[in-house]
Amino acid sequence: MATKKTCSFCGRSEREVPLLITGMSGFICSDCAEAAYQIVMENMKGAGAKPSSDFNLALDELPKPKDIKAFLDQYVIGQDDAKRYLSVSVYNHYKRLQQKREDDGVEIEKSNIIMVGATGTGKTLLARTIARLLKVPFTIVDATVFTEAGYVGEDVESILSRLLQVADGDVKAAERGIVFIDEIDKIARKADNPSITRDVSGEGVQQGLLKLLEGSIVNVPPKGGRKHPEQDFVHVDTHDILFICGGAFDGIEKKIAQRLNTHVVGFNSVQHTRHIDKGNLMKYILPQDLKSFGLIPEIIGRLPVLTYLNPLDRDALRRILVEPKNSLVKQQVKLFAMDGIELEFTDDTLEYIVDKAVEYKLGARGLRSIMETLMVQLQYEAPSDEKKKKLVITKEYAQSQLENSTLQEGMEG
Repeated sequence: MATKKTCSFCGRSEREVPLLITGMSGFICSDCAEAAYQIVMENMKGAGAKPSSDFNLALDELPKPKDIKAFLDQYVIGQDDAKRYLSVSVYNHYKRLQQKREDDGVEIEKSNIIMVGATGTGKTLLARTIARLLKVPFTIVDATVFTEAGYVGEDVESILSRLLQVADGDVKAAERGIVFIDEIDKIARKADNPSITRDVSGEGVQQGLLKLLEGSIVNVPPKGGRKHPEQDFVHVDTHDILFICGGAFDGIEKKIAQRLNTHVVGFNSVQHTRHIDKGNLMKYILPQDLKSFGLIPEIIGRLPVLTYLNPLDRDALRRILVEPKNSLVKQQVKLFAMDGIELEFTDDTLEYIVDKAVEYKLGARGLRSIMETLMVQLQYEAPSDEKKKKLVITKEYAQSQLENSTLQEGMEG
């Protein structure tokens, strides 16, 4: 007669549990195994064992601002001002985490950043690139998904849920992390006045972000999503979390131009107009321009570091195409090399691609759209042609592919 298999811990039979694991002289069910794992992890933390997501760094191990910028230079072309601001802010964030709570009365406050620049100039790329270098939890979130509590969409607290996921649930590590909030301009209110109607995805979200940016204890749903009364919350202190915000702020140049024109009055008007670079008004951006665009003063005050990204000129686009470690040309060469095919672009082909990107006015994203359009036919045919060992992309081929594409028709339309 076969012996009845039961869990040696809870006594339930194999019919009563999801899984029964057989040992040398006994059994354990999947429920007891999971409970045992939780007990072991809690005891290890209590005994001072370091969790796997320990992000502590000694001061002499910190990457210096010049080192951070040099790393960014490998992947992002130009934008030296934004890189310097970002490098210094991240370095200061590290030092701030190292400061000892002493009685000298000096406490280093965090300097949240806001980066302003047209689409395709590299805001998100800067954030993704610096994430590779950092030794603290880092996450990128999109502000367009957030709404006020009680409406369809995500609560602003879900930002911290994602940071917790990156930190493997380690609250202490998450409380030292960095968050990049993209598309911050999409939550601007519709007019430069307090809203008299409900603005659930604009001003209301800005109000919700205030407590996160300033530094407070926030109740965070451990698995994200909406809050509900029966849920257990994780308490996260945002006092040491650095927030970096980025947005295109499309049309803010008009606000800047209006402000600059008010200064160009009187005897010094001619002198002032000579110094204004009309091709890059973004370099003159000030906090009051963000207020005119629709950010509330409280949010602006909690983002003290304001920097801008230059529009990409033809020379910058040409360098972006070939120079970075993960440039579009290098990506295509690697894709074809995996099929044993050597790929080469002629110089006039690259010049043609850049010309089209300038024409489309989509920045670096325009380069990618054009490259994908040019290469899709070859990517479809070449892997099946075993005789092809080398491909040279000429300007004539590029023109024929682009002129026959829906991309060209869409731009002309």
